Amino acid sequence: MISANNITLRVGKKALFEDVNIKFTEGNCYGLIGANGAGKSTTLKMITGVTYPTKGEVTVNGTVSALLELTAGFDMKLTGRENIYLRGHALGLEREEIAELEPKVVEFADLGVYIDQPVRTYSSGMKSRLGFAFAVSSDPEILVVDEALSVGDKQFQKKCFARVREIMEKEDVTVLFVTHTSSAAEEFCTRGIVLDHGSKKFDGSIEDAIAYYEGNY
Repeated sequence: MISANNITLRVGKKALFEDVNIKFTEGNCYGLIGANGAGKSTTLKMITGVTYPTKGEVTVNGTVSALLELTAGFDMKLTGRENIYLRGHALGLEREEIAELEPKVVEFADLGVYIDQPVRTYSSGMKSRLGFAFAVSSDPEILVVDEALSVGDKQFQKKCFARVREIMEKEDVTVLFVTHTSSAAEEFCTRGIVLDHGSKKFDGSIEDAIAYYEGNY
């Protein structure tokens, strides 16, 4: 379960969130819906610990895998394989756990000999592939997706969608999915939360959430 209680987030004098309460329960796929600036990505950043609220409490029970900043945290001097260990250690994994994860990441990223080349030699697409592969090769209890599925060529994108769908279909996984596209939300999600300028406007079934959003914005 994930809960955000009485969340207020300010940048200077500007309030991005003001006393927002949101609860995400286990086994559901939530679509976070809203226009640019609604607070969708910021919500995910607070849940993943990238950003912290000015006031309030965010509680997360479960291991989180985030498809947000796919290339963040890479050391450009290290190889792709070495960066797998770097990211794993940053997440608190033991070396044995990372060693078990490594072949899955290498296989999914499909970078060939480049996996043992410095990341500074990678294209932006190759770095994104490695970041995506790491995020989806574990077995998360909570999956956070911020419209990060357009990675690489069409064949790799298809592979990405298939893996995300596989994770989403597990009954005990909670998924938070940010999108500007109602059709994508309806395809993946069971519940929807409509945000507007850091305020929760609607929380219900995905069909009702989309209807509310399209009828009011």
